[in-house]
Amino acid sequence: MDLLEQTKQLCNIYNIKPARSKGQNFLIKEDVYDRIIDAADLKSSDVVLEVGPGLGFLTSKLALKARKVIAIELDDKLAEVLKTGLISREVENVEVVNDNILELGIENFEFRINNKKNIQNSKFNPPAGRQNSFKIVANLPYNITSVFLRKFLSAENKPELVVLMLQKEVAERIVAKKGKMSLLAVSVQFYAEAEVIQTVPSNNFWPEPKVDSAIVRIEAKLLRFFGKNRRSLASLDEKEFFRLVKIGFSAKRKMLKNNLANGCHITREEAEQWLKKSGLSPKVRAQE
Repeated sequence: MDLLEQTKQLCNIYNIKPARSKGQNFLIKEDVYDRIIDAADLKSSDVVLEVGPGLGFLTSKLALKARKVIAIELDDKLAEVLKTGLISREVENVEVVNDNILELGIENFEFRINNKKNIQNSKFNPPAGRQNSFKIVANLPYNITSVFLRKFLSAENKPELVVLMLQKEVAERIVAKKGKMSLLAVSVQFYAEAEVIQTVPSNNFWPEPKVDSAIVRIEAKLLRFFGKNRRSLASLDEKEFFRLVKIGFSAKRKMLKNNLANGCHITREEAEQWLKKSGLSPKVRAQE
């Protein structure tokens, strides 16, 4: 039985009706799952935070490669299906969390192997203060991509690697180069190196979405270059940096000096001096 048949069968058994509003388009191609696994570069010592596990096809593959998988599923019914399937297959290194990923303090999770009894828990409440290395594999709806990435890439305990299935258009925005930059691109590239691994046509999903998707690999980095000055992330005022970035992109068609002048309540001449000191043209725009 292929993945499409398995997906339809499970949806029929558990009366699951995929909701487009929740981005519930299930991946039905084995080779694409394998490409995601390859991109995650998993080792037997890795802990993986999987977001949006759906029916658990990728979850099972992750569990075979990693030390532990913490699967976060917002949909109550899908979370129950996932727990039932894992228990029936006697998978003991997967923790299912039925909750909203944006409301969880994942950076404080205690990454340990749990037994089958704990797999059935709908909540995972670890003690605070634990700092652990982990990777993220996620299938994200468009409307939470920016918030999700900022949450984890700006956290004290950042994931060492993030592999995402995203809408192709969003993926292209994340990896944009000079001249096509956006607030999303800056927000990701400030913290990490990002690349598109593979485009995934819409017919690889059921129900088939209206747009193509892409696999994106995002790898955290420790250092950034600002002009000629090399500085560690720890020494930067990140809140101030992103405040200026948001001001810069507030009116994309206007020159950056005008946006800075309006947003920072300074004169255009003062804004020009800021840009010149940073080695930028007074006529530059934010996306450049």
